[in-house]
Amino acid sequence: MSNTDIFSNWENLVKKQLKTEDIYPILEKQNLEGIEVKPFYTEVQKPLVNLPRVEESTHLVAKYHESLEEEVFAFILDHNVENLDQKTLFVNNKELAGHISPKEEDQYFSLIDIFNEKEGSIDDQLAKELLAKDFKRNICVDISLHQNAGAAIYQQLGIALAKTKELVEAYGAEILNKLIFRIAVGGNYFFEMAKLRAFKIVFNQLSKEYGMDEVPYIFAETSLRNKAVSDNENNLIRSTLELASAMIGGADAVFTNNYLVNRSTDNSEEISFKQQIVLAYESIINVFEDAANGSYYIEDITKQFAEKSWALFVEIEEAGGYLELIKQGVIQKKIYAHAVEEQQWIEEGKIKLIGVNLYPKLEVKKSIGDLYNEKEIKAVRWAEMFE
Repeated sequence: MSNTDIFSNWENLVKKQLKTEDIYPILEKQNLEGIEVKPFYTEVQKPLVNLPRVEESTHLVAKYHESLEEEVFAFILDHNVENLDQKTLFVNNKELAGHISPKEEDQYFSLIDIFNEKEGSIDDQLAKELLAKDFKRNICVDISLHQNAGAAIYQQLGIALAKTKELVEAYGAEILNKLIFRIAVGGNYFFEMAKLRAFKIVFNQLSKEYGMDEVPYIFAETSLRNKAVSDNENNLIRSTLELASAMIGGADAVFTNNYLVNRSTDNSEEISFKQQIVLAYESIINVFEDAANGSYYIEDITKQFAEKSWALFVEIEEAGGYLELIKQGVIQKKIYAHAVEEQQWIEEGKIKLIGVNLYPKLEVKKSIGDLYNEKEIKAVRWAEMFE
């Protein structure tokens, strides 16, 4: 049976079930990204090539704890630890970075953001110190803040490109293979897979403009935006799905933020890391370079995200670049506009957050105006409105 026959049979069945010939307005699923989502896919116009990772398999990253030393191969370091041999270490503290002199250059990565989002500047001294280190990836471009602040997916990717362009202009095109992108992965399962895949496309496109053929190193972490203080078990499920999106989408490293909001215990830290272990060793989804390749749906929305994010990047560049637009407050207002609309959808129940605005439905305690400021990029959880 051909794809056309399958589609025709499906369409007739749905028409019968919905008792109408005009099924598509009913089946249309709205989203705030401006992405067209079809109820059924039979093809894509031009299949995407395999989108490789930098790493052979996804690094599973935990916060450093002495009890995990023998079991874990990749840690986030916030303080100095001696004699961590044969480990992959992500340095998350600029004070610590100044004291590290790696013996093995392929062990160390920087997660230190050199951008000042409030002033619209780059810490040039810190950047030069990091570039002088024998790290495998020296400079972090952090857009996790933007996701947690409510930026749309295409905005996150367009901003990542614009920040990259600022770095190239300051330090030369050779910096492209020294970057690590810190990206927060939200709860829209397939959209987040497409986000990572789309970023590989647009970053590679940007690198080609400088005569290179680079793919980005992606450090993906679970989002804080959709987590709630009173729903620990739901948070755990949400972050597991986010990890799966990141691994399938082709992240080079994944990290689980604690599912307990605003607090942490040894047990919650251990469980947070074990989420990754179960996915990697039981589902084995961390070893495939591009597991979503060939899905008509994901291919289609990947291309849409790539096109929209590239268009935003061009718009930012034509208006003076990321740092200039931060100084003018333009970037802040773009993120604010999307974040507020997203929060309205939460308030109205169009975006469902189980245990918060659905099963049970909590009372609104804070207004949107209490949560957001159009002059500031700051992390806001959806559930804060009800807490």
